[in-house]
Amino acid sequence: MPKLPRITAKEAEKLLLDAGFLLIRSKGSHRIYSLAETRVVVPFHSGKILHPKIIRQIFAAIQPTEADNIAPDESDEPIDE
Repeated sequence: MPKLPRITAKEAEKLLLDAGFLLIRSKGSHRIYSLAETRVVVPFHSGKILHPKIIRQIFAAIQPTEADNIAPDESDEPIDE
C-alpha cells in the first residue's frame, strides 16, 4: 500500500469541496462536510498535518467505489409484451 500524502486541513477542505462535498456545519475546530449519505469530519487546526486515519477517511469518501461505477444491467429493464 502506498504511503498517504501528508496534508493540512486546508488542503483536505479543498479536496472535499472540489469533489462536491458541502460544508454543512462546524462545531469548535471541527468542520463537517456532507455529500449524499457520506459525512466527513475534519479537525481544522491551522498549520497542523492531519492524522493518517483522517486522511484515509477523506480519500475513501472522495473516491467512488467500483460498485457505484457499474452501469445497470440491460436485463433489469422491463420487457414489453
